[in-house]
Amino acid sequence: MIIIGEKINGTIPAVKEAIENRDAAFIADRAVKQAAAGADFIDVCASTAPEIEIETLKWLMDVIQDATDTPLSIDSPNPRVIEAVFKYANKPGILNSISEEGDKCEVLLPLMEGNTWEVVGLTCNDRGIPNDVQTKVDITKTMVEKASKYGVAPDRIHIDPCVMALSTENNSFLNLAQEIREIRALYPTIHVTGAVSNISFGLPVRALMNKTFIAYAIQAGMDSAVMDPLNRDMMGTIFAAYALLGNDKYCRKYSKAFRQGIIGPIKNE
Repeated sequence: MIIIGEKINGTIPAVKEAIENRDAAFIADRAVKQAAAGADFIDVCASTAPEIEIETLKWLMDVIQDATDTPLSIDSPNPRVIEAVFKYANKPGILNSISEEGDKCEVLLPLMEGNTWEVVGLTCNDRGIPNDVQTKVDITKTMVEKASKYGVAPDRIHIDPCVMALSTENNSFLNLAQEIREIRALYPTIHVTGAVSNISFGLPVRALMNKTFIAYAIQAGMDSAVMDPLNRDMMGTIFAAYALLGNDKYCRKYSKAFRQGIIGPIKNE
C-alpha cells in the first residue's frame, strides 16, 4: 500500500494555527513522524486565502524538505498554484491533482514530461462527481489518454474514484469495487487511491468504518491511500489485509512493522 500522509493540511485546526504563526517546528515534527510511520509521500496542502496560497505552500514545502527526504504530494484545488511551486520540490513526488474539471490536465500534465513525477486523477468533471460507474471509467480513460501525450504511463497515475460517504450513498463501497475492477481491466498497472475517511462522514464510530473499509478496499484492488500513517489501528489493518490476501510471504512485512512500532496495540495516553 502506498501511503500518502494527510496530516499537513491547513483545514486541520492545529495546522492552520501553525501556518498562521509560521511554527516551523510543529510542521517539521508532523513531517518526520509521518515519514517514520511509513508514509511514502507527505501531502502538503496550505488551504489558505488564494492571495497567499503560493507563498504559504512554498514555506510548507521548504520546512518539510529540510526535515525529511520523503517526497511530497503537492496538493491544491488550483492547478496554477501547483504549477507555481512545482520548481521548489527537491525530488519528484505526486501532483494532487488532475481531473476533467476546468484546465487541470492541461496545466499539470506538461509538468510531468521527461521526469518521474506521479499524479492523482480525480474521477470528476465540470458537472461534479458522477454517481454512475461508467462515467467515472470514461473520465479515467480521458485522463489516461491525455497523460500519454506527455509520456506519462498509467503506472504513474493514482486514480481516485471519489468514494462517497456511506451515510448518503448506500452502494458507495460496492460502486467503488466495481470501478476498481473496470479501471484495472483497462489499465492493470494503474494505482487506485482515495481519501479513506470520506467513507465514514456523518457516521458514529468513524474509526471502525474506516479500518473496515480499507481492508475491503485492498481486497478490491486499492493500492494507495490518503490517510494518517500515525494511526496504528489503520496501519495494522493494512498490513494484516495484505498478509491475509497472500501478498506478504510468511508475514514478514507484518512482523517487521510490529517490531518497528508501526503497528500494535494502541497505547493509552
